[in-house]
Amino acid sequence: MTIPQSFIQELLTRVDVVDIVGRYVQLKKGGANFMGLCPFHGEKSPSFSVSPAKQFYHCFGCGKNGNAISFLMDHAGMGFVEAVQDLAQSVGLQVPDDDISPQEKERAAAARQKQATLNEVLEKAADAYRRHLRESQRAIGYFKGRGVSGAVAKRYGLGYAPEGWRSLASVFPSYDDPLLEESGLVIVNDEDGGKRYDRFRDRVMFPIRNVKGEYIGFGGRVLGDDKPKYLNSPETPVFHKGRELYGLFEARTPIREAGYALVTEGYMDVVALAQLGFPNAVATLGTACTPEHVQKLLRFTDAVVFSFDGDSAGRRAARKALDGALPHATDTRSIKFLFLPAEHDPDSFIREHGTDAFARHVERATPLSRFLVEAASEGCDLATAEGRAHMASNARPLWTALPDGVLKRQLLGELAELTQLNARDLSDLWGQAAARDGVRAAHHAPPQRQQPRPTADDAPSWDAPPDADGWQPHTESAGPAYDPGYGSYSNPGGYGGQNGHSSQSGYGGGKPPFRKGGDWKSGGGWKKRDKDTPWPPQPRLPRTPAMSRADHAARLLLSHMAFLEELTHDDHTILAAQPGAHGPLFAWLEAQFHEHGPLAWAVLRESLRDHECEELAVKVMTGSHAQTEGELHELRLELRDLLTRMQIEDIKEQQKVLVLQVAQDPSALERYRALAEKRKELEQIAPKTT
Repeated sequence: MTIPQSFIQELLTRVDVVDIVGRYVQLKKGGANFMGLCPFHGEKSPSFSVSPAKQFYHCFGCGKNGNAISFLMDHAGMGFVEAVQDLAQSVGLQVPDDDISPQEKERAAAARQKQATLNEVLEKAADAYRRHLRESQRAIGYFKGRGVSGAVAKRYGLGYAPEGWRSLASVFPSYDDPLLEESGLVIVNDEDGGKRYDRFRDRVMFPIRNVKGEYIGFGGRVLGDDKPKYLNSPETPVFHKGRELYGLFEARTPIREAGYALVTEGYMDVVALAQLGFPNAVATLGTACTPEHVQKLLRFTDAVVFSFDGDSAGRRAARKALDGALPHATDTRSIKFLFLPAEHDPDSFIREHGTDAFARHVERATPLSRFLVEAASEGCDLATAEGRAHMASNARPLWTALPDGVLKRQLLGELAELTQLNARDLSDLWGQAAARDGVRAAHHAPPQRQQPRPTADDAPSWDAPPDADGWQPHTESAGPAYDPGYGSYSNPGGYGGQNGHSSQSGYGGGKPPFRKGGDWKSGGGWKKRDKDTPWPPQPRLPRTPAMSRADHAARLLLSHMAFLEELTHDDHTILAAQPGAHGPLFAWLEAQFHEHGPLAWAVLRESLRDHECEELAVKVMTGSHAQTEGELHELRLELRDLLTRMQIEDIKEQQKVLVLQVAQDPSALERYRALAEKRKELEQIAPKTT
């Protein structure tokens, strides 16, 4: 079967290579990476590095490297499809199971072309709506009445769909074009002989753009009291309201500057908040907030504040937003819920109480942890055993949805206290409930793989007490046999512990234990090693050619894509101007960042398949030089120094040209002096630059 490349990229964003490798290799934290004994060649000291940032592994001894898929193929002996299916099952994804024929590839290409065409059709309609707005005093009066300035209207591309059934007929030469219906601009009444008419009529228009700035749909609001008050584009090949957020394209930079995203309930809330000093606002598109919405926002910030009206409808919307946010509420993220008085929306509240008062409300918004407890306790009388039991039942799915971490464990203690149980008892009860749920789905589980046992008579006993050097062996289950010919632990029956799953605390997941002061015997057992005996030398990687500054900058940005948002305009300019394939590579990387947010190198590698920049990117990310790691602060300084030096070199080249032009162009001297001042400032930042 052929699996679409888009699915491979999505899969690699969902899995964690550290978890996958950790099924087979005992890993220990070492700086920014995890280190272990290489499973691909025999070695005595760890030279196998796994990078959480890059989602890549690399052995400094044998040079083996790759992503989560290649690891399962090379180490576990899985085929490509089997490895993809294994990873997809672990994160709840369904692998496309139909082969892609040449005809289907052509259809996929045609679909991509149609999406681009639909974007163009919608953009043409948006231009027309903006022109109509300038001609409609009534529509302009509506926006002025809401306090919207011309500048904000221009920023959000606001428009007006005039009265009349077929106003778009003057915009598009062929009103019968099927693309007008497919884009959601025109409705076809099949019951009236296929009569066509505009979907949006006599409404102020709010164009919806994706994060790339492409037009994907519209929201329209009536000027009077007609119903429906708001009308959205239907679902189309380019518009899926469960994945898109209104105003995100315009709010990307303000979100980063403010440090948080403000999620509201409507188009007008976003526009009004931007007018009143909160341009970091976005809105869902007439639907409840979904996990996809939250995930998209978290590409731009680690802090999200949901703003809702304080009435019952607002509380219900907040409850749905809580469900969408829980899977993404890690220890390093801040998710809050802001409830305004029932008589106010954000616009009216700010106009009555001012921006400072609203900012204080944002700061004092309810944290996700507190709102989770409130949601679980709603309708429960905690003064009675029945009420506390009901609350615990409500809390279980909410608490379970949280990613493991300090926040989740703290909440367990708080919820246990409210139920008048200790945390262990509550955890046990919830575990039993989860087991009962699992029994009902047991017939869907994959076939179990028999776990092999050690074959050597003198294999170590993992139930033994600590050895003389103080190493405590694993105790849960026996591990796979050691294969001296392979130089690692073989696992022919499966890669996990009992039931084919990895063991978190035992050796059953095929993890070789770290041992101190010993060595493996050729027969597969353990023998004591003289502590003064040196480790055997490890093979060296071939010497790699020296890297240029552009290569070095590319490596840092491909490894840590989030650094892009810290670059200045001059930085982007100097990178885009690099000769050869470097300039296009930096431009491509910035486009990927704007569309998808920071991605790991493993995902970027898949996106580069057959791309003109693939060879360069693979070159700079291959070899021992590409595995250099350090503290993020130090790497940022390293990149800053590189870019400063690149700018200095560029100025030097410009000055050489200007010296030759001075005789014919006196103004060249002034430009030379201006560049000299700028160069002096840069050289103070990088004093060692020559």
